[in-house]
Amino acid sequence: MKTISAKDKIIVALDVEDLPSALKLVELLHDDVGAFKIGKQLFTATGPDAVRSIHGLGGRVFLDLKFHDIPTTVAKASVEAARHGVFMFNMHALGGAAMMREAVRAVRAVPGLQKQPLMIAVTVLTSMGTDDLQPLGIALPVDELVVRLALLARDAGLNGVVASPREIGLIKKACGPDFIVVTPGIRPRGADSNDQKRAMTPGEAVLAGADFIVVGRPITHATDPKAAARSIAEEIAAAR
Repeated sequence: MKTISAKDKIIVALDVEDLPSALKLVELLHDDVGAFKIGKQLFTATGPDAVRSIHGLGGRVFLDLKFHDIPTTVAKASVEAARHGVFMFNMHALGGAAMMREAVRAVRAVPGLQKQPLMIAVTVLTSMGTDDLQPLGIALPVDELVVRLALLARDAGLNGVVASPREIGLIKKACGPDFIVVTPGIRPRGADSNDQKRAMTPGEAVLAGADFIVVGRPITHATDPKAAARSIAEEIAAAR
């Protein structure tokens, strides 16, 4: 995988209620970060208009809808994500190998795409720990489950996974250095961890091997979001 600049490693989570709020952040930050994450809140509120509007402002989109359904349904949703021109989108690895393989097959068969999107799988949500998995009947420790799901995603043809920064090294060792790891749970020093249980600072995550980091409130709720984004990019550059 080619070298990614410090600022391009930053994906800003647009976890806001409406499109004007999202676009205000995009206009402010598009020169200082690599992409913007549209999650369930914004997409449910605005639909594909959010994707089109961000593209219109020159921003790249990570569509974070975490598809998880029968293989045919996820494949069709994946095709529509690709047609929207997003640079990356995701699905749950717990949907299984057949679901992921069918999504990859369908997207690769879409005619006329200018560029294939990066397709990644969510392993274990960063809000969850081993104690949260046990009531679900999952006895494996979090790190073992994450690696197992990452291997499943790699073998299904996906480009990478979403995982806690604490599992990056294990994933890279198991799946290879070019297998992409996108890490949420990023909190600059002194920031509130909020609902993240397995968090790291931006510098720590990059040193561990993160290809992209997802940052929300430490940038979007900062007094000066632009300065906050630049500070994180500087920390990343210093850590490499």
